[in-house]
Amino acid sequence: MRIFVDADSCPRLARELVIRAAKRLHVQAVFAANKLIPGVKGEFLAMELCPDGPGTADDYIVEQAREGDLAITRDVPLAARLTANSVSVIDDRGRVFDRNNIGQLLSLRDFQVQAAENGLGVPRFPNYGKRELKTFADSFDRLTRKLSIRK
Repeated sequence: MRIFVDADSCPRLARELVIRAAKRLHVQAVFAANKLIPGVKGEFLAMELCPDGPGTADDYIVEQAREGDLAITRDVPLAARLTANSVSVIDDRGRVFDRNNIGQLLSLRDFQVQAAENGLGVPRFPNYGKRELKTFADSFDRLTRKLSIRK
């Protein structure tokens, strides 16, 4: 199992949790982004600096992630690409993306994008705090245990 993090938009608290878990579990965590992410150094950690441009970090994660890996992203189209390849995916708030819900979530995302393009307000994520981190940690722990058992 490897952990791939869409690091451009991943909150610091969630990144720090992944870093600690990777070291504790002796699992490689790869942080893909268009800019250097602070704190990503040490054993079991890799920073993949992707070229500037839309979707380059997403493309890297899709090319590298395999069944049995875990990806962390709030990007629903990226989650759709990964679940199609049987990669386990959660967002930084603990929401699990899978083949059963990704179609509906993608439709909702597309509707929100279209509404924003037409000038309608789109609800944004509120601040990231202890409650959101706890929900993420619970989902992350469940999935890492499940993926470790599959080995």
